[in-house]
Amino acid sequence: MSSFIHESAIVGENAKIGDGCHIGPFCSVGDDVTLGENVRLESHVVVDGITSIGDGTHVFPFVSIGLAPQDLKYAGEPTSTEIGKNNHIREFVTIHRGTVGGGGVTRIGDGNLLMAQAHVAHDCSLGNEIIMANAATLAGHVEIADRASVGAYSGVHQFCRVGYEAFIGGYSVVVKDAMPYAIIQGNHAKCYGLNRLGVKRRGYSKDTIEKLNHAFHLLLSSKLNTSQAVERIRSEISVSPEVDLLTKFIESSKRGVVK
Repeated sequence: MSSFIHESAIVGENAKIGDGCHIGPFCSVGDDVTLGENVRLESHVVVDGITSIGDGTHVFPFVSIGLAPQDLKYAGEPTSTEIGKNNHIREFVTIHRGTVGGGGVTRIGDGNLLMAQAHVAHDCSLGNEIIMANAATLAGHVEIADRASVGAYSGVHQFCRVGYEAFIGGYSVVVKDAMPYAIIQGNHAKCYGLNRLGVKRRGYSKDTIEKLNHAFHLLLSSKLNTSQAVERIRSEISVSPEVDLLTKFIESSKRGVVK
């Protein structure tokens, strides 16, 4: 297959363009950019720096990817941006390259939807099938696990983690780690327990849902501190991979979890 490059687009001589790509009018693609197969850049997209974009990713107008981070310590070091396959990156999204102090790479996995005006700062690491709604904002060094959702106009503080299938409601301010399977909402955000509707929609068994719900009850409503609640969870709930993921996430937290 051949790729289409509009006559008004500017593509660096050393850029690597895969088969079947579409580079629309007024796009700018830097020398160190690699586009996989069937990547589509609509008009006025800027991709710069050491950046790779995986097969089938669709980038909408006025997106910028791989530009220098908004970090005053950054002095032009050769850091990078890695974006996986089959992502949808909507209008005015900004994704910045990493910094040396943060590992040097901003990573986004596969099958994600970043809605209009979302921002992914330097050194963030996003998994797969994540939804970031309009104007959701990640500060530097944020980690988001697979299938999580970040609501519109929400902000996540630097170095925070968002757990597997966590749901952050719109207009929230998250300053600690958001637990897997939880509903997180507010400014500052609080945890409102298990995202029961979400786990039902994703086909979890009744037994698993009951175990997760009991775990969140012990964490949030039992008047136990977090360590005591985790001990009770382990003593009262029989084997459950989902509950095990939850307790391990809590124990590995450096900032503490949203409660």
